[in-house]
Amino acid sequence: MFDLSFLIIFACWFAVSFPVSFSSSQINPLNGQHLRVIWTRWSGNPKGIPGPLKGGVLLEYLSTRLNFTYEMVRVTESRQVPSEKERGLFNYLWEQKCDLLVHDTVPTFQINKMTDVTLPWIYDHFAFLIPVPDETANINAVVKPFQWPIWLGLGISIICVIAVLNLMQRALSYLIPENGDHRSQSGRRLASPNDRNPSTNKMTNKGRRRVKKGTAKQYLYVFGNLLSQGEIEALSPSNRLPYRLVAGVWTLAAFIFVQAYTSTLFTYVVTPINHPLINSIYDIIDSSDINLLVRETGFINTLLLSNNQTGFFETLRKKLDNFPNSRCALPAECINLVKPGLRNVYTDANVYLKDAIRNDFKKTGKCNLELAKEGFIGIMSTLTLPKKSPFTQSLTKGILEMQQIGLIDYWDTWFRPMPPQCDGKLQNGNGKNKKKLSPLSLNNLTGAFVVLLVGLSLSLIVFLGEHIVALSKRHRSRRTTKSQQDPNDAIEFNVHLDTIISATKMTEKEEEL
Repeated sequence: MFDLSFLIIFACWFAVSFPVSFSSSQINPLNGQHLRVIWTRWSGNPKGIPGPLKGGVLLEYLSTRLNFTYEMVRVTESRQVPSEKERGLFNYLWEQKCDLLVHDTVPTFQINKMTDVTLPWIYDHFAFLIPVPDETANINAVVKPFQWPIWLGLGISIICVIAVLNLMQRALSYLIPENGDHRSQSGRRLASPNDRNPSTNKMTNKGRRRVKKGTAKQYLYVFGNLLSQGEIEALSPSNRLPYRLVAGVWTLAAFIFVQAYTSTLFTYVVTPINHPLINSIYDIIDSSDINLLVRETGFINTLLLSNNQTGFFETLRKKLDNFPNSRCALPAECINLVKPGLRNVYTDANVYLKDAIRNDFKKTGKCNLELAKEGFIGIMSTLTLPKKSPFTQSLTKGILEMQQIGLIDYWDTWFRPMPPQCDGKLQNGNGKNKKKLSPLSLNNLTGAFVVLLVGLSLSLIVFLGEHIVALSKRHRSRRTTKSQQDPNDAIEFNVHLDTIISATKMTEKEEEL
């Protein structure tokens, strides 16, 4: 209340200190006049009717500047243009019950035919009111540092490096074995002194088997560099120079990939994961489950209901027709439908939506609403007078002077102070106003745990598969062993049976003797 009184006193002082250059009542028709004014936000009108918040101080400034008095006219209508079932604010102008309408009147061609309009005193745009999204799991954080072409190139590089290392190791072990054997250009192995030594040949065969087993280390070597594991040198299966050159090139490339990934990964992990419902009007058109809410008497609804709208606006009109509660009589009805969990979006003038955010913050103490990143259509608001009114030019000059000194924009800092918690900007000052840093939650690191879960699941599946294969091989080997042992057992049984029979016969003969 103190701020409003100070503003009125300041406006009066400015008007007296810098009087307008109207020397007579002929130049200033408003000099000494008494006007009947409609301002829907006047305390004598019912609450909830939309209207300009700065209309009261605008009247005080103009009345002091142009030297006229005024009285308020009580109204209950919210729409400007009357309909078949309801009167509008323009009826008061046509019936000579009002001399000035302080409202957000858009100066269209149809309105200009019915009334007189002044120079626009408000320049704004339509915005979208959306609920503040809940925190979601940051699953894609481990993938976001690289775009898909980089991941594809990295996968192809891994396959190529493993194939080159494998072929190089096989070629080196074939041409220059470690036991000193050599092969000719035709590929035949040359004679070696070790050929005559059977024990040496056994060791050579073991070495070859050891080389074949060493090829498995190539996979561990390639992936170990990417995962920055220790003891990488121990995984290298060969010490020869060509092999080392390829491995060194891969180590350098893996170092670059790892450093680029880890430095960018931190940014995606700590980035807020509150994804807005929409960013622009195109998100509403592309999403079939997002509902658009408009004021029934607002400019957007009037624009979309015109019969000659096609294409972009036709799609928005179909969205309004498909949702039964898309048109609201009062802004509060639409604002109540914008809640977390509901995919509803309300569009109106940017200043009205800021009022809704501020009022909701005063009630709940939380920022439950926010504005979408991009606006919609630019809009201008004018003052409206009866047709051929003698006061139109005088009010236009007064509004033009207010815009030149920036007084109208300055009033927004008085009447619409946005809560610092809801404006999305970092606050400076003492520790009370600074936003406290919150520790990382499980939602921030969900992607890492998902990767861990997938890796453990794959390892468990591979482990079970290996055991199943091992059990089948063991069962087959047992069958083969039994089939090989059955003939020998039969022979041994027959020999044992013949021995028993011969011993029995000898015993019977001895008894007879």
